[in-house]
Amino acid sequence: MPRRTGANTVEAFVTEHREWINRSLESFAVKYEPESCALPNRIGLPGIGRTFVVAYRSDTSLKTVRYRESGDTVIVYGPIRDEEQCVKALRRWLSGLARRELVPQLRRLSMQFDLPYKKTQIRAQRTCWGSRSSSGTISINLCLLFVEPRVLRYLLIHELCHGRHMNHSQRFWQLVGRLESDYRRLDKALGESWRCVPGWFGIY
Repeated sequence: MPRRTGANTVEAFVTEHREWINRSLESFAVKYEPESCALPNRIGLPGIGRTFVVAYRSDTSLKTVRYRESGDTVIVYGPIRDEEQCVKALRRWLSGLARRELVPQLRRLSMQFDLPYKKTQIRAQRTCWGSRSSSGTISINLCLLFVEPRVLRYLLIHELCHGRHMNHSQRFWQLVGRLESDYRRLDKALGESWRCVPGWFGIY
């Protein structure tokens, strides 16, 4: 609600739109199945075509939860009864993995289409999949690891194109369309891809 909105205004709005709210909740429940927030034993990452097994090992001599990667296994160790620390460790691992896997892909597309940029950041934004600053820094959401490869590729192209047009003008979309003809479908799919991010990750 807008700031300074009174409680009576909110209550009146909810009362007036109660039927619509209930229909929307029912529709949402059908479309989005309840997501478990339990710590994962397996993590699938369609964006890079890999699946990892997660092994948890208690080590009370450590004060913080740590991780190490061994092949297709991620070992999370330390005071693992602290689930919040375990999630933070997994997010640190995913951030490093995203840097290893996504940055080279961005670099290849930059060279292929002659769309340069200066720096890359890996972040875990809650509201956007990527962004580009006026100074040429492209920020990539590590949650892109959870989306389909073509959707991931589209997002990278989208941000590279902002190097030519720092807006969403007609010329911007024309450039995107020349590099990815299916951009309309992929842009819609990207907007719906938040459902691909597992509940334990804590992004929503």
